[in-house]
Amino acid sequence: MRLQIGVLSAWTVLGLLCLNAPADEKKEYPSLGTIERKDPRLDRLVPSEAKIERLADGYDWSEGPVWDRQGRYLLFSDVPQNKVFRWKEGEGASVFLEPSGYTGSVARGGEPGSNGLAMDAQGRLILCQHGDRCIARLEPNRKFTVLADRYEGKRFNSPNDAVFKSNGDLYFTDPPYGLLGKNDDPKKELPFNGVFRLAKDGKVTLLTDKLTYPNGIAFSPDEKTLYVANSDPEQALWMAYDVKEDGTLGAGKVFFDATSLAKNKALKGLPDGLKVDQLGNLFATAPGGVFIFSPDGTHLGTLATGEANGNCAWGDDGSTLYVNADMYLARIRLTTKGLGF
Repeated sequence: MRLQIGVLSAWTVLGLLCLNAPADEKKEYPSLGTIERKDPRLDRLVPSEAKIERLADGYDWSEGPVWDRQGRYLLFSDVPQNKVFRWKEGEGASVFLEPSGYTGSVARGGEPGSNGLAMDAQGRLILCQHGDRCIARLEPNRKFTVLADRYEGKRFNSPNDAVFKSNGDLYFTDPPYGLLGKNDDPKKELPFNGVFRLAKDGKVTLLTDKLTYPNGIAFSPDEKTLYVANSDPEQALWMAYDVKEDGTLGAGKVFFDATSLAKNKALKGLPDGLKVDQLGNLFATAPGGVFIFSPDGTHLGTLATGEANGNCAWGDDGSTLYVNADMYLARIRLTTKGLGF
């Protein structure tokens, strides 16, 4: 009898341990791609046992992830589907918002949904809306408030990605990807594709109109440098701009040129979304995966997903990088933390 009780007690203890185990230890996710190490400095950022985990799939083009700290879940766009999805450990993915970027009544194709997502200081969701061609905020009643949709009276092309400066100003890119005809679309009102600043008072300032397809955008930790990706196969590069005291941009220089890699048909994708860690390293979606750069522009290694990658975002405690890789949502656990954590 004592033996039976002992066995029951052991199973009870095991069950309690399982119940109290973190959710991410309960489920094994399949791997996606490999990790390519080019510089020993990468070992301080990406542990030797790290793997890229495939969390969810089935999306048309997943994009613009952002971590919701209050709800402890990830939000990301599916641009062609005109939806925002929510992914949470233990629950998986579900539709969070529909429509996300195009609220018109006439059906349309192309890339109408939201793209880049961000959280403001109050924890409210900010969306770059392709179809409605604006920067909008999602209110508690699930309605959108348009924060900006024009520059000097002309409608934006299709805001793509955005980042907040610590003072509350929003910096964003405006390529033509949401327009059905891209640069040749008759509805395109601006004669350029720009990088803009939306100040807290609502004023919109053009920062540069010199990039052909401005896309991903992020600040350095000290906010003295603004990084902007250019998703042009003929000029596939990342620019680094000096940020002036008044918040406008000074001289820009090429941070890294991947044009030769973009012409390699075996490598899918272009410079797209990017994020920066607390040490100033860049994690930038690129041809073939997510490139990891040191602050001096050295390519340390690649999270080689084998897919065209849209964007990435820090989540959990800041040491998890979530990646939108075409039809997939993936993540990797790192030994560095993202800005803001």
